Amino acid sequence: MERCLQRFFPILSHTFRKQCHHKLFLERNLFSSSQIIKNYRRNFSTKVDQDVELTHMRNIGIAAHIDSGKTTVTERLLFYTGRIDEMHEVKGKDKVGATMDSMDLERERGITIQSAATHVNWKNHRINIIDTPGHVDFTVEVERALRVLDGAVLVVCANGGVQSQTLTVNRQINRYKVPSIIFINKLDRLAANPHKCLQLIRSKLHRNAAFVQIPIGLENECKGVIDIITRKALYFEGPQGQTVVEAAIPDHLVERTEEKRAELIECVSDVDEELGDMILLDQEPTEEQLKAAIRRTTIARTFTPVLLGTALRNKGVQPLLDAITEYLPNPSEVKNFAFDGTTATEENPEGNKVVMDPTRSKDGKMVALAFKLEQSKYGQLTYLRIYQGGLTKGDSLYNVRSRQRSKTSRLVRMHANKLEDLPEVYAGDICALFGVECASGDTFVSHPRSKYSMESIFVPDPVVSMSLKSKDRSESGKLSKALNRFSREDPTFHTRWDEEGKEMIVAGMGELHLEVYAQRMNKEYGLNVELGKPKVAFRETIIGRVPFDYLHKRQTGGAGQYGRLIGYIEGLSGADNTKLEFVDKTSGTNVPQQYMKSIKKGFLEDSMDQGVYSGSPMAGVRVVLLDGASHIVDSSELAFRICANEAAKQAFTYAEKAILQPIVNVEVTGPIEFSQAVMAGITQKKGTILEQDLDGDYFTLVCDVALNEMFGYASQLRSQTEGKGEYSMEFAYYSRCPEDLEEKLARAYQDSLVQDATKKTKKRR
Repeated sequence: MERCLQRFFPILSHTFRKQCHHKLFLERNLFSSSQIIKNYRRNFSTKVDQDVELTHMRNIGIAAHIDSGKTTVTERLLFYTGRIDEMHEVKGKDKVGATMDSMDLERERGITIQSAATHVNWKNHRINIIDTPGHVDFTVEVERALRVLDGAVLVVCANGGVQSQTLTVNRQINRYKVPSIIFINKLDRLAANPHKCLQLIRSKLHRNAAFVQIPIGLENECKGVIDIITRKALYFEGPQGQTVVEAAIPDHLVERTEEKRAELIECVSDVDEELGDMILLDQEPTEEQLKAAIRRTTIARTFTPVLLGTALRNKGVQPLLDAITEYLPNPSEVKNFAFDGTTATEENPEGNKVVMDPTRSKDGKMVALAFKLEQSKYGQLTYLRIYQGGLTKGDSLYNVRSRQRSKTSRLVRMHANKLEDLPEVYAGDICALFGVECASGDTFVSHPRSKYSMESIFVPDPVVSMSLKSKDRSESGKLSKALNRFSREDPTFHTRWDEEGKEMIVAGMGELHLEVYAQRMNKEYGLNVELGKPKVAFRETIIGRVPFDYLHKRQTGGAGQYGRLIGYIEGLSGADNTKLEFVDKTSGTNVPQQYMKSIKKGFLEDSMDQGVYSGSPMAGVRVVLLDGASHIVDSSELAFRICANEAAKQAFTYAEKAILQPIVNVEVTGPIEFSQAVMAGITQKKGTILEQDLDGDYFTLVCDVALNEMFGYASQLRSQTEGKGEYSMEFAYYSRCPEDLEEKLARAYQDSLVQDATKKTKKRR
């Protein structure tokens, strides 16, 4: 019997193979060589992967607020599709950890730090999945994943609802215009309330959303879900919920099902013309017509279907897989653009937009985006999304930015930290390759003359900096190697050498972000490093308007330097207080236009890096150039750039100055009995309470607090809530510092200048 099954296994349907695996192998244990059968399953999956049609592909990401169950959901997706043979928990007692959390630190901390890619097969569809972190400190991982994906699953906790990072992820989804569905997870959790979650999705995320399922019980009574489209109850039986059983709707939920079905049809018909016409004609849509309307509106991003389940209890995951294939788009249904550099002009420096052709053919017009870099034991691993054409092992690639040529020595598909070699990939695929030198966000093409470049990835600026030093000075070489690697892999991790303090400064998105990299240096490089006191990214600005009239004149024999600039500098307020603007209001030829780029660089780059008041970078400043003068011989780009730099410094000296500090949006949750202590702590930090919500035995507090006040808050919150409170924060905006803090920062900067001058004087002597 075993030989027969081995011979005919490749032609069995996916569902039957999965049932054979679970029931025959796990329950009855009829065969002695289950590993042979597993190998057949893997070989068959690889063959399907290579031959899959574009319409049967999905590229999706799993994203959510921290601790909403993203990685657990992904683990179940892998198991039910036959990609893995055992399920493990994020914080499991077996010390194995979830498949997608392959890094040791992830398993120790129980959080996702890096996004991880994998792929599964489900009902003749191949689904490429990227599991993303939920913590705001690693938000760039979500940014670059959503940049290359065609769809997303936004996971929402049935108890926590829409939280701070849920809002951030939603903004990222909107930024890249990614169609998405929502999965309300943790129906088994105490005080789970999916109906309240739906209200928050509509009010906070501003989504036209409706249930396509309703729960059969909540908390400990959670038994399954009802599909309101097909009007069937779905139960998940077996030791691991692998068997989906359809049954009649329980009598007490029939009326609720019809009510929610009518609500679903109303929400979809409001944004879908075809379904709307049917409703006007008083026609009842069939299951197929309703699903087709949901698919159209989901892809158009005018409607969001909401599914339910509890991944930890193995309920609702298989219908989620069905929804991914039924409602989210394939690569041919999403328009992706590239900028054609051959059409670039001064007014349009990037060039015209060109729509990518997703046809899966190897025609020499391949275009791909490198969206993630990772160092492995085989060298740099570059993750690529193919947007046009195809790529075969051994082909040549050209980096549009650097114009460097590389050869595709090895082409792989990722399954967490495991590699699967591929002979070729085509449009719509997500793959990885070795032996390519590039930066995150680079575009690769197959033709040396092609100048297509994909839209870059949004990278937020770091908000926290700390000093970093190795306790052993002999390890400076290894430290430099580690810092170079991490700054290449993570564009939000910055490093610089501070000449004044004679120390290495690392900057990132938060304390946890920098702590993780310090621990990685210890584990991966054997470096014993320590982080110093955090430094906040303050900004310096001016109040009001100050004029400038500066003449730069230098004669050293032969052609000299000459330039004169007249205008004013003014401070910007409100949402513009982090911008730097340059406005040219000159007329005539007193200031020749060919020098305008150099003048702009002199004002916005040379003079804004370091303010004269606190030494912080300038922000919220607009430079307006009114007039000037030039010399036919002595004027040059260098002369006007120096003139602009000195004119700005002169103006800043006489202007009324101010210092801006970053404000973060903080969301605190905990047992209600500790709410007063938490509120008192926020008030003590001069925070502004924006919203307070009481839900059963728990409270949620949303407030704005200066980042400078938030260091060490994790320990403070633990002591205030007996270890039961949680918080998350994300950058919100910049605001002016209190006067006492301004004076302290300005005094410290002036003292450092005096000390530096004293040191230089001593050296001269």
